[in-house]
Amino acid sequence: MSHSENNVINANVRFVTIESDEDQQRIDNYLLAKLKGVPKSLIYRIIRKGEVRVNKGRVKPEYKLQAGDIVRIPPVRVSEKTDTVPVSTKLNKVSELEQQILFEDDQLLIINKPSGIAVHGGSGLSFGVIEALRALRPQAKFLELVHRLDRDTSGILLVAKKRSALRNLHEQLREKTIQKDYLALVRGEWQSHCKVIKAPLLKNELSSGERIVKVSDQGKPSETRFSVEERFSFATLVKASPVTGRTHQIRVHTQYAGHPIAFDSKYGNKEFDQQLASFGLQRLFLHAASIRFVHPKSGEEMVVQAPLDKACKQLLVQLRNLTKYQ
Repeated sequence: MSHSENNVINANVRFVTIESDEDQQRIDNYLLAKLKGVPKSLIYRIIRKGEVRVNKGRVKPEYKLQAGDIVRIPPVRVSEKTDTVPVSTKLNKVSELEQQILFEDDQLLIINKPSGIAVHGGSGLSFGVIEALRALRPQAKFLELVHRLDRDTSGILLVAKKRSALRNLHEQLREKTIQKDYLALVRGEWQSHCKVIKAPLLKNELSSGERIVKVSDQGKPSETRFSVEERFSFATLVKASPVTGRTHQIRVHTQYAGHPIAFDSKYGNKEFDQQLASFGLQRLFLHAASIRFVHPKSGEEMVVQAPLDKACKQLLVQLRNLTKYQ
């Protein structure tokens, strides 16, 4: 009975045939996407116990699916809340995102993500950009993030609409041929000679689940390039171009240089934030402003730019005026 597929409890075993655009996907990742709201631990348990079968046989979590495979998906209980929250209560946020689409074709969708929205529901949030886009594009069979942005960072986010596009763009990320430029407002006077920061980063997870990253010899090699865009009396607007893609990389590298980003709740400086508070900004001033990559289908080089939001633009105008009259 196929109608059970949309129920909160999938009471029946389902058999799904893998499509060509799902080829080469790991079975664990496939099930995570298919069984929304099911914890990872449960997915690994049903694979390990042999309740998930491919072509009637047991598989390991790293098994790569092939077009034509028949996957047996056992009945799994999904909590009702995660199934219904994303769309219904957040329709205004969903329609806001429609306005933020910078580019879209049959391969990918590029969005100017507002600050304060997570890219994924999870970590205590029932709603993220990807859930909103799925609500906006119910006919899209496939929508997956190509990369991530911190919740409070705004700007360019790439979403693949085909598995082949996702694979192609992940390959470009691995080869480091995608160039991403961010704008950050940092404390004090950034020194022009500081053009590159190479400082290894180590990720720690606190017991609360919060992630904190610090510079450490035990960390992973990390590199960010910097240039000055504009100087103000007590702050600098810098362009930051990450060469590696570590968690919180730009935020920690600017802090390491002694110039933390405005309104960074984890790595920021309270006095600097107080200086800026009177200008009306309350969000992290870090914005993914432009991206350069090769289109996965046409092979053309693409450059996409995302404008700053109103609050950030207004702050810059006020800082300019202040600097002018000092």
